Amino acid sequence: MASSEVHVRICEQEILKYDLEIKALIQDIIACSGPQSKLTQLNTDVKKNFHNLRSRIQDLEQMAMEQDKESEKQILISQVEGHRKQMQSNQTVWRKANLASKLTIDNMEKQDLLNGSNGAVRHRKPTKEDLAQTSTNITENLMSISRMMAQQVQQSEDTITTLATSSRTIHETNDEFKTMTGTIQLGRKLITKYNRRELTDKLLIFLALALFLATVLYILKKRLLFPFL
Repeated sequence: MASSEVHVRICEQEILKYDLEIKALIQDIIACSGPQSKLTQLNTDVKKNFHNLRSRIQDLEQMAMEQDKESEKQILISQVEGHRKQMQSNQTVWRKANLASKLTIDNMEKQDLLNGSNGAVRHRKPTKEDLAQTSTNITENLMSISRMMAQQVQQSEDTITTLATSSRTIHETNDEFKTMTGTIQLGRKLITKYNRRELTDKLLIFLALALFLATVLYILKKRLLFPFL
């Protein structure tokens, strides 16, 4: 097995591993009912796996571009697109799971505030610690949303870059085809011109030969008819 094929297989196995780890962590997030620190740690692990997954997909794309055979190149490019779509799907599920888990945790915290820690006070006022924790949770939520938006922007930039590269390749190929067409047309004109010139040369040779034979026949005729002249 060629070295490039080994590297491609290793890369695909790592992509599959990160994908499965992300799916497992998303299930943990869905089942998470608190505390907030646990959800934060799960999200940190998910982001790390997404970073590794995105890096390996880029490596696979680079390997595809380095393939000698066009058929193998197209197969790997198709796999890269499939992995990216799966990653985007996982990101969508991850965001939904986060929102659901945060809503569950917020509801439980509100319920705890209403019930009180010992059940003696039903409508107690939130303490400074509660307000600080709520503020921290809101800040973390905003930061998480900001990071998600940044990731979406990065993905859009990557997509635009890929489209620009594909468009440039198409234009370059089109220019090469135009150059080849011009060369073929020029060659056709030269061949046609050569054929015409060859026909003209043959005609001139035939005429010269005919003139030579006519001259010889004329001289022989004069000699035979008038031998004493």
